[in-house]
Amino acid sequence: MTFKMVRQFVPALLGTALGVVAGCLVVDATADGAAAQTDQPGLYLDLDEIRAIADRVRAGRSLQPAAWPNGARVAVMMSFDVDNDTITIARNAEPSIGAMSQGEYGARVGLRRVVDLMDRHGIPASFFIPAVSLVLRPEMVDVIQASGRHEFAVHGWIHELNSALDAETERDLVVRATNYLEQATGRRPVGYRAPSWDFSPNTLDIIRGLGFLYDSSLMADDRPYELLQNGEPTGMVELPVEWILDDAPLMNPRGNSYTPPRELLQVYIDEFDKAYEEGTMFLLTTHPHVIGHRSRMVILEELIDHIKARGDVWFATHEQVARYVKEQAGL
Repeated sequence: MTFKMVRQFVPALLGTALGVVAGCLVVDATADGAAAQTDQPGLYLDLDEIRAIADRVRAGRSLQPAAWPNGARVAVMMSFDVDNDTITIARNAEPSIGAMSQGEYGARVGLRRVVDLMDRHGIPASFFIPAVSLVLRPEMVDVIQASGRHEFAVHGWIHELNSALDAETERDLVVRATNYLEQATGRRPVGYRAPSWDFSPNTLDIIRGLGFLYDSSLMADDRPYELLQNGEPTGMVELPVEWILDDAPLMNPRGNSYTPPRELLQVYIDEFDKAYEEGTMFLLTTHPHVIGHRSRMVILEELIDHIKARGDVWFATHEQVARYVKEQAGL
């Protein structure tokens, strides 16, 4: 082949090849686009359907009070989700003994550490407990109740996933959990937190029907607010949570979001400082089987020292805050 022939042949060959590749890309892009659209059912909803979905449960008016009790600048709520090994048992056909032992650490070691710390500082805390955690380790009741200042609240029966359940099953589990906590503690709980914060389309109906005072599962604000259902006020208080104020996802050493304890402490300090500046609230969620390890207790110890150094702080249970903001709002 002469040089002249090569100059004529190669551009033609390249043009043909690029055309084939381009055609493949168009076909692939079209196929991917179709697949993407089928995975986005919201694309095919009309505006009324979109509003109906969005309005099932929404944030209503703020319940931020004009002032906190005793002239406090900020309300501080320390909450502990006492899951122990319930997640492993609930979500595995053959639960791992090793994973269960990690959860058992919460009942055996972690809980006593966090309760001792709260009691040493005279801080009331709220303990959200799957009922099965207490069934397996009933001695936890005495540990939490000893000081007389802490709150028990509902956190499911066995840390079930609400969104995977039908309404009847979900309600039955909430009723069983509530009744068991009342039997075990001598007082009917008034607070609810969905396991894994997994709030189903039926959850609000269920907890309203059972007369709960407040929920603490949703994330629409940094301040307390009233829940709306289908656009209508419910009179139920929401004490909002946030993943950045939860130790579990950030302190899993085998996870992708692992954060060293002292770095996480700084996040919590910054969140508290802004809440103090705003005059709002600071709500922390931790787990005895996670935060209760020695190197991690440093987070709670130093955070409490930082908060108490401010002076004008109201430490309260979730129930105390919910009752206060509801009364102040005239609900």
